[in-house]
Amino acid sequence: MVFTAKSPKINIEEVRALSKLEGAALARKNQRDQELEAIIRGEDQRILLVIGPCSSDNEEAVLEYAKRLSALQEEVKDRIFMVMRVYTAKPRTNGDGYKGLIHQPNATETPSLINGIKAVRQLHYRVITETGMTTADEMLYPENLPLVDDLISYMAVGARSVEDQQHRFVASGADFSTGFKNPTSGNLNVMFNGIYAAQNKQSFLFLGKEVETTGNPLSHAILRGALNEYGKNIPNYYYDNLMDTIAQYEKMGLENPFIIIDTNHDNSGKQYMDQIRIVRQTLINRDWNEKIKKYVRGFMIESYLEDGRQNEPEVFGKSITDPCLGWDNTEALVREIYQTLGE
Repeated sequence: MVFTAKSPKINIEEVRALSKLEGAALARKNQRDQELEAIIRGEDQRILLVIGPCSSDNEEAVLEYAKRLSALQEEVKDRIFMVMRVYTAKPRTNGDGYKGLIHQPNATETPSLINGIKAVRQLHYRVITETGMTTADEMLYPENLPLVDDLISYMAVGARSVEDQQHRFVASGADFSTGFKNPTSGNLNVMFNGIYAAQNKQSFLFLGKEVETTGNPLSHAILRGALNEYGKNIPNYYYDNLMDTIAQYEKMGLENPFIIIDTNHDNSGKQYMDQIRIVRQTLINRDWNEKIKKYVRGFMIESYLEDGRQNEPEVFGKSITDPCLGWDNTEALVREIYQTLGE
């Protein structure tokens, strides 16, 4: 094995102390986390939106988005509960490309993971303390979870990670809501096996210690579409897909059955405007079938200040990874969801 150390060993407690929630900010986060848990458990019937940029590449742009989202959340809070995507590590199919804030705190400069860790905590901290929103992130590197677990309120296990035992076992020790995406193959058994593993107690080695978890009853399903062997998108938000997913939930008897529809990725074929249509169709299916209404109670939406994407960070608030809905379309969609839920 050839690993070259490029920094001293990171002291996790020192890093956490740099941006620690206290007072009113901590109380608000705890309150919102309790509300989110009630939604996942089915005790609160509001729709969950995990919404925000594909990747949080620019601190000031993300904060501007968060301020707008916070104001909108206040307007729709009786029917919609929003957790903001502050995704700071991006999986790359072949290892190339922008890998997120944790690798590159400045998207135009060379990677610096030590500075990236500080930037990740700082961004989550600022969103929470300056806007009152609580945040979601993807668990790309399980060993990094202790660097942010006191700040995030929602964690996603992505399509490329869902089959990995370390991701599943670490999720079983998380004390917050955790969504498992179906893999890129679309195999629901892989996703459900991940949820099962996360909901149960596990013993394993983590950060150099033998640990035992309690299980995470807030682990649940995210349907994000699939790719077939020819590279064609296979959406899985349609009526029959939802009924198949519900049937699997019922067969396995998992706790707190909850389904989120990821409106981008292979459900939209990364045609970002199709996210609007996917939300509309899902809301129609909820009205049509009581089981779907009971189980499908959330959306994951990729959204930023400007529509689309760009290769280089030239336009403020425009994605440099997957294309996103811009703010005007986002605001209109959230208001449409709110109005539809009230009909």
